[in-house]
Amino acid sequence: MIVKTDFKVKQKLYPLFKGLKDTQILSCLQGHMGEAWVDDPVHPTVAQITVGDFTFFAGDAYSNTATELLGNIPDRILAIVHTKEWADQLEARYQGAFEKIKRYRFRKQATDLKIKPLEDYIAKLPENYELKRIDRSNILNPSLHAISEDFTGNFHSIEDFLERGIGYCVLYNGKVVCGASSYSVYNDGIEIEIGTNPDYRRKGLAKITASALILECLEKGWYPSWDAANLASARLAEQLGYVMEGAYDSYFIVKEE
Repeated sequence: MIVKTDFKVKQKLYPLFKGLKDTQILSCLQGHMGEAWVDDPVHPTVAQITVGDFTFFAGDAYSNTATELLGNIPDRILAIVHTKEWADQLEARYQGAFEKIKRYRFRKQATDLKIKPLEDYIAKLPENYELKRIDRSNILNPSLHAISEDFTGNFHSIEDFLERGIGYCVLYNGKVVCGASSYSVYNDGIEIEIGTNPDYRRKGLAKITASALILECLEKGWYPSWDAANLASARLAEQLGYVMEGAYDSYFIVKEE
């Protein structure tokens, strides 16, 4: 039987996830957001962490409880596993119900991110466009959430985002056309969520909003972590200064009804 954990139990899970660099794992283990399940709250040997759209598994992939954990996901989720054993188990469990997707990891080193190039990108904001921090003046603008619900969606509420989150957006005629914000937060930084209205792409807006977000994070001493969902996102990250470590597999799973 699997058990949902509290913060005290989460502190026991660091050894199971040792060496993994996904910041959402830290978000959960540090108590900022997300949920975790284990086989045994006293001596856990397998664990699952879910933050937003992401689920991570660790521990003994061949235990009976691991099979139960693999079934403990929403109807649609992006699962990330870090060993062949977990990948084999997941593919067997969801045969015909998953799509394997390449994602791209980047080195988490703040010195890779240079201030001057980021400031230069912001200076190229097109005429008649406004760059603004996501705050009370625009956070309820429907056009912001039409681009991505994940700009604020992993926080408990709008007030929670305003207190703990951070983000920037570009407006055109009062409409949000691009945004970059904290998908999740952890002690030392954020995971970046970025999106652009399709009608306003190829104007450099994503680069501008991301630059503003990265600069504020660096000023605060936070690390703005970037994990790319596709090659276009990976190329943008590299233009901003991030150094790619490589590609990895993730699994988009849709449970059968």
